[in-house]
Amino acid sequence: MRIPRMAIEAESPEQLGYDRLKFNLTESSVRDRDLAEFDLDLKALTLCYGDHLGRADLRAMIAARAGGGLTADDVLITAGASAALFMIALTLLEAGDHMVVVRPNYATNIETPRAIGCDISYLDLRFEDGFALDLTALAALTRPSTKLISITAPHNPTGVALAEADLRAVIAIGEACGAPGGAHVLVDETYRDMSFAPPPPVAATLDPRAISVCSLSKAFGIPGIRTGWILTRDADLALRFLCAKEQIGICGSVVDEAIAAAAYAQAGTWLAANDARLRQAFTTVRDWMAGEPLLEWVEPGGGCVAFPRIREDAGVDVAAFHRILNEDHAAYVGPGHWFEQSDRHFRIGYGWPTAEELAGGLDAISKSLRAARS
Repeated sequence: MRIPRMAIEAESPEQLGYDRLKFNLTESSVRDRDLAEFDLDLKALTLCYGDHLGRADLRAMIAARAGGGLTADDVLITAGASAALFMIALTLLEAGDHMVVVRPNYATNIETPRAIGCDISYLDLRFEDGFALDLTALAALTRPSTKLISITAPHNPTGVALAEADLRAVIAIGEACGAPGGAHVLVDETYRDMSFAPPPPVAATLDPRAISVCSLSKAFGIPGIRTGWILTRDADLALRFLCAKEQIGICGSVVDEAIAAAAYAQAGTWLAANDARLRQAFTTVRDWMAGEPLLEWVEPGGGCVAFPRIREDAGVDVAAFHRILNEDHAAYVGPGHWFEQSDRHFRIGYGWPTAEELAGGLDAISKSLRAARS
């Protein structure tokens, strides 16, 4: 299996070098936290192999917060959500298997099935439809042989949220597929804890064939510890995921999981603080968009990202815009090609920068748009 390098990773700020970025609007998370923010002494921690499922108290907290009767046994700790998505694809899919995936999307949800050699049908979300999930179109793309339906909620990169009724409808579409027991439904819930409205239930609580993926990277601002998880009520499937994890790395880092447990124990406090900060940052972006006639957007309903696009009649040289933004202003956004879209689109991460950095980055976008007009 030949696995390509994804543009979103090759062109990421950590690869470019943070010293080159004055206004970093590429990040799709809240601000990174320092270890000093944890009242945590790791000196007595034994650096042994950990529980292969993941630290027990961490799994118990995740299950309790998810609700719906999930237990610690329904949780598998992974090296971030990206590893979870990779393991799920390797476990469920083989060359020639059919799946349906929403696009645009985080690249792993598409590139790994491609590398496996899957027969992929794309549910392309349209700007003109508010990037809404078209359930009729989704059902039409499924086949008797469909193995997997893959969606994100809230959606990355648009921030569009999904209603509970629509989530249940997606699961029902999966159940109706002709594969034995129906198709599995993968829901990437990485942004679930950053919704402007009460989110739908955790997908894995609704049906044994629904699989939820999440992590501490985005809402908790600690991507450096590489801690995510898979939730499933299907014990046989959970065992298959565990087998994949053991083949890849046996277990997780006991250091990472100790920090993760300390962070998750503060979830209520941390996430409430996030909500207040994200709402303020979102207001800044929304007010700026209202006064920026060269752009249009679908207003997000969750997450910490937006996906505006340059108006087709704006007379902007798109390539020049991105070059001027980067080279003249040291400002960076997530260009559309990260998500297999035109670079007229770009993702703005408004949760990571400070208020001053966000304002400066938005101003740099406006100046670059005008400098790139023909």
